[in-house]
Amino acid sequence: MLASVVSLPASAFPPLAVGFMGLGTGYLIYGLQELFGYPRRSVAVDFGTGMWGIWLPGFMQLFSGVYLFAGLDLFHTFTDKGLYMAALAFTAYGIHWFAIGWNRLREADVRTNVGMTIGYFAISLLGVIAFFGAHDQPVGGLFIGLTCVYGADFFASMKPDLPRVGAAGERLLGFFHLCTGGWLLYLMFATVLNFVLGWGLPL
Repeated sequence: MLASVVSLPASAFPPLAVGFMGLGTGYLIYGLQELFGYPRRSVAVDFGTGMWGIWLPGFMQLFSGVYLFAGLDLFHTFTDKGLYMAALAFTAYGIHWFAIGWNRLREADVRTNVGMTIGYFAISLLGVIAFFGAHDQPVGGLFIGLTCVYGADFFASMKPDLPRVGAAGERLLGFFHLCTGGWLLYLMFATVLNFVLGWGLPL
C-alpha cells in the first residue's frame, strides 16, 4: 500500500560515507587504547570511550543501515544489489556497537564477547565473499580487515581467564582497529570526492 502512495526517484547517493566515518573514527578511538594503552583505562576513560562507541560507530552505522534498507525495500530509491550487504553490515555493526559502548561504559566482563566475535567474524567473512564476488575490491578489503578484527577480538575476550593470550589478542585487536580505521577513512574520502567532484577513486 505504501508503494502505491509514495513514489520516489532513484538516488545515486546512498549514505555510505556516514557509516564509514562513524566506524572508522570509533576504531581509531578504541585502537589507540588497545595497542598503545593510551589513555590508560579508568572509570572516566571507560565512560568516555563507551559514549563514543555508542554514538560514532553505533548510531552512525545504524542510521546508514536503516536508510539503505528503506531505500532498497520500501522506496526503491537504490537498486545496486551490493547495497543489500552494505545495509546488513551497517545495521548489524551499528547495533553491536551500541552494546560494545554500553558494556565499556558499565565496565562489563569482556568474556561475554566471545560468542559475539564468532557471529561477527561470520558476517565479516560474508562481506568478503559478497564484495569480492561483486568485483568491489576496496570494500572487500575492508571486510578482510573486519574479519581480522573479530578474529583478534575472540582472543582479547579471554583476557580474564588467559591473561597472556588476552593481552596479545588485545594488542592485535588494536592494530587491526587502527589499520581498518584508516582504510575506512579512505573509503569516506573516496565516496565523497567521487560523488561531489567526480574523481573516480577506487571504491
